[in-house]
Amino acid sequence: MACGGRGCRVPRSPRRAPRKVITAAATIMILVFASFALGPSIVIKQFGLGLAGAIIIDAFIIRTALVPALMHLSGNANWWLPRWLDRLIPHLNVEGAHHPAPAPAPVKPHTAEPELAPHRSGSSDLRGPR
Repeated sequence: MACGGRGCRVPRSPRRAPRKVITAAATIMILVFASFALGPSIVIKQFGLGLAGAIIIDAFIIRTALVPALMHLSGNANWWLPRWLDRLIPHLNVEGAHHPAPAPAPVKPHTAEPELAPHRSGSSDLRGPR
């Protein structure tokens, strides 16, 4: 079966996942700001329509079309950080200080009989009798 048929599954791009969230949030904000146009004050109407228009431009033109296209064109350069800026930004570590991995425990040779702890009579052991 050639790709493009009903059974062909094309993996989704990870850049497409945020589009749904951006679109949903933008739609809610546009509706809220556009509802300001129903108010009695002309200033509130202007603010509402201006903010709704700004959200339309930001969400639908810039964030879902322009930014992904520019990120695709620039490739790995998206994540490049100049050395002078790297020195200025503090290096935060949320997982604590970096410690080297501990050395593996030495392997004991397997013996036929298990080792038993010696019985100490008269000890102040709170675990009870053995």
